[in-house]
Amino acid sequence: MKCQQCEKPATFHITELTGEKPHELHLCEQCAQSYLTQNPSGGMPIQPSLAGMLHHQLKVADTAKELAKLDEQVCPICGISFYEFRNQGRLGCPHDYTCFGSELDPLIVNIHGDTQHTGKHPKHHQQSSQDQTRLIQLHNDMKVAVEKEDYERASQIRDEIRKIEEGES
Repeated sequence: MKCQQCEKPATFHITELTGEKPHELHLCEQCAQSYLTQNPSGGMPIQPSLAGMLHHQLKVADTAKELAKLDEQVCPICGISFYEFRNQGRLGCPHDYTCFGSELDPLIVNIHGDTQHTGKHPKHHQQSSQDQTRLIQLHNDMKVAVEKEDYERASQIRDEIRKIEEGES
């Protein structure tokens, strides 16, 4: 079905029950947005109405589009996507806090009440987040080198990993 205002496909089907008979409208997303933001006199709606609620649903649809775009964002170090994080509930590496920071901060504040750690640290934990990030990146590089059958490069990466791991002991 086509939009009654333009020739685009109608994705919103609105039934107005304001008169004696129901009045049906078939509109595309853009025409529905403009229709729902106006009241019958042509101005902005004064009080929340069905049209206002539908307009809010359009905003929710825009948010869903933004979320879909965000889901495609991938960490360059470990390769985890934001979609994978949302499904698993786990990040792939310490760099993800930087990569997905603006999306994670509100979530962390909601769960923990703050974004800064104030508790105890394990005594055996002395490895810096930079070393952890570097190790993850090296492991990924070594995996790629082995897949390409570049065993010389893989052994160099292995030696580099050992140096970092021995440095923390």
